Amino acid sequence: MSLLRLTFLGTSAAQPTLHRNLSGLAVKADADLLLFDCGEGSQRQMVRFGTGFTVDAVFFTHFHADHYLGIIGFLRTLGMMGRTEPMRLYGPPPAKRLLHQAVHLGLESMAFPIEITEVKDGDVVQRNGYAIHAVGVDHRINALAYALVEDDRPGRFHLEKARELGVPEGPSFGKLQKGEPVTLPDGREVRPEDVLGAARPGRRLVISGDTRPCASVVKAAKDADLLVHESTFSDDEQERALETRHSTAREAARVAREAGVRRLVLTHLSSRHDTDPGKLLTQAREEFKGPAEVAFDGLTIELPMRD
Repeated sequence: MSLLRLTFLGTSAAQPTLHRNLSGLAVKADADLLLFDCGEGSQRQMVRFGTGFTVDAVFFTHFHADHYLGIIGFLRTLGMMGRTEPMRLYGPPPAKRLLHQAVHLGLESMAFPIEITEVKDGDVVQRNGYAIHAVGVDHRINALAYALVEDDRPGRFHLEKARELGVPEGPSFGKLQKGEPVTLPDGREVRPEDVLGAARPGRRLVISGDTRPCASVVKAAKDADLLVHESTFSDDEQERALETRHSTAREAARVAREAGVRRLVLTHLSSRHDTDPGKLLTQAREEFKGPAEVAFDGLTIELPMRD
């Protein structure tokens, strides 16, 4: 997988504002386009920020209305655009019941197949070159975080070693780099480990969904390249955070620190912090000393390959 790019479609909690739409995150993972949540108005944000509509799968963190009602109109739009390939929808129970009701709302029949899969903590959805891990979290209803984990990449190819072993340049080099052994004209076999360095870890992206800070997200985000964590409230709203099972910015940053993540992005902001999230960022940076920022609608982040 070469490309891993995030586009924030909506960064507001519970209700849209003039500046922030409801929850939605588009992730371009090489050739795949994934959505994580699809709040009302997400398809307009996709037009606005140029993500395209060729979505392969949608992963719902939970089924509070602000996280999934946008799927109704989006699927209808795809049908009008002539889509025929199946759409895969994933989410925690009761995903099958709620999504079935949502996608069949109205009189028109769906123009393409809809495949709904319920996932729970520990489930893994394997895709080409990466996997999506479901992580149980602490919210008012059944809810998940998701970790996108790229497959390990082959180690660096040592050109001089290959030449010393007599490997002819060309297709044989490519086979070894793909992990395949080659047989030389004199009958000797050269194996990939003879010319490749140690395997390089893939990238890890963790999306918290709505949650209180919890050990499961810390574990899933260990050494992650990026943690996208909800930060609905500030310190002076701690009681409200506990009541609604959300996180403060400081708590989100504490999760990032404990997990040792490389970068933190805060999202899902209460309307109190709509246009001035500076307090949230200040409190987060007191806990987490790595790169941290508050997301805004349209923010695009491309995660570089690990060395």
